[in-house]
Amino acid sequence: MEVQAFDFELPESLIAQTPLLERTASRLLTLNKETGETAHRTFEDLISYLEAGDLLVMNDTRVIPARLFGMKKDTGAKVELLLLKPLGEDRWEALVKPGKRMQLGSVAVFGTAADEGGEPLLTAEVVEVGDMGARILQFRYTGIFNEILDRLGEMPLPPYIKEQLSERERYQTVYAKHEGSSAAPTAGLHFTADYLERLKDKGVRLAFVTLHVGLGTFRPVSVDKIEDHQMHAEYYILSEETAALINQTKSAGKRVVAVGTTSARTLETAAGLSREQSGYQEGQPLLIQASQGWTSIFIYPGYTFGVVDVLLTNFHLPKSTLLMLISALAGKANVMRAYEEAVKEEYRFFSFGDAMLIY
Repeated sequence: MEVQAFDFELPESLIAQTPLLERTASRLLTLNKETGETAHRTFEDLISYLEAGDLLVMNDTRVIPARLFGMKKDTGAKVELLLLKPLGEDRWEALVKPGKRMQLGSVAVFGTAADEGGEPLLTAEVVEVGDMGARILQFRYTGIFNEILDRLGEMPLPPYIKEQLSERERYQTVYAKHEGSSAAPTAGLHFTADYLERLKDKGVRLAFVTLHVGLGTFRPVSVDKIEDHQMHAEYYILSEETAALINQTKSAGKRVVAVGTTSARTLETAAGLSREQSGYQEGQPLLIQASQGWTSIFIYPGYTFGVVDVLLTNFHLPKSTLLMLISALAGKANVMRAYEEAVKEEYRFFSFGDAMLIY
């Protein structure tokens, strides 16, 4: 299948640069995956599409301030790091700019103490060199790494957002809990605590998974054929409690509603593992089991969903793996028609944009 088939014209003016003041004030385009029918709603109308007994599954990862600005220890030249993935023992995979300044053995320093001639708060040594600016860094510091990062780092907004974010928490979901993401699971940004309570009052149940989102999410697909693309790996956790809620929901004939493509990928990773471990055969009920680890699942048209019935998501980049995922759920023709309509109706796109419900 050609990647080019997932391209569309998107005016730059439709790329949302800042979040709305009210999280629930976004618009909502709904798409019936069976009929292709669309409707134009507001996000607060979501409650009318959900039923008592449905299970809303959200990604409770928390974005870390993963962008660091510092200087080379030996020359004072400016460097920028973007942390991608923890590798354990204070080693991280990161993107480095400019890469030519940070070769094997190079050391960067961060923190005001370094500018004043004292000991830096944080140092990073390049211990491995990868492609396209990727480096493996060994960090050294005194204290607690996340506290130092919170003090020195900035939120790693996607490259298509040019505006500064005035309030850090606006790039976090209200239920963000487990630190580790380089980007927010943006479909969840539309929820407030009050709105979640309204859903619970209706009888909608809530569950959480964790998937730490990497910056690979924003990397373009660089191959011509979808089948040749390699997904980046991200760490996920699906707990015993969430697995039990999914199985109860399915056995009661109710729907599992994934909030965002990260939740969907986590659920479908668990579905794949459960199929393998249980000797699953077509036509049998699939019992989901708790699991955790690294996933590089790539979902595109032709994939059969094992868990996700309904998906709440934002509007995605042309030719992106996320657009391919929603096309697998709703059908490519339906999705591309809906996107054409969204552009015509001037919906706001990407991380701080409007929402779409595929049901």
